Amino acid sequence: MKKYLFLVLFLLLSACGFSPLYVQREKSGGWYFDGKFDTTISDEMRQVKVEPIANRFGQLLRNNLLDNLTPTGVPKNPKYRLFVKLKNKTISLQALREDISATREMAIYRVGYSMKQGDKVLFNNESIAYVSYDILNNPYSTTMAQKKAEKEAAKIISDDIALRVGAYFHMLNSKIEESGALQTGAN
Repeated sequence: MKKYLFLVLFLLLSACGFSPLYVQREKSGGWYFDGKFDTTISDEMRQVKVEPIANRFGQLLRNNLLDNLTPTGVPKNPKYRLFVKLKNKTISLQALREDISATREMAIYRVGYSMKQGDKVLFNNESIAYVSYDILNNPYSTTMAQKKAEKEAAKIISDDIALRVGAYFHMLNSKIEESGALQTGAN
């Protein structure tokens, strides 16, 4: 029964048009996939240089972006440059007691970023992360909770930026394939 359920789920997943973001299948002769991938998208992502970002949150964010975009190391001759800037950080109190003291805080990190190729801006965008933490009786514990929330926000934002950069290259690669298919079909 489990085999059939797995087969049905696999067929439904393949019928919905699912395809991996960072790699594309090379053309095959039929419906059968021979296991070869075109890695031009991940190769392009490795050509992105993440520029330094100010303050401690920026360091965390940049380190996560380096892990996501260039896991093999910073490119020597990058084709693209990614500029990231913390626009603002807002902290709001939550879970108020009767004496109007808070037991929880929510931090909202708003980051703007743009990717350039030479002087040409390829895209601008913004990413937001919402994180919260408890305010405890022990100040050290509260500080550690704040630091953990800051790390989580940097991870959320870096994952979002890496996903959008990958989607940009995926879209670019799809357009190139379509124009090549149109030219081949015209001949």
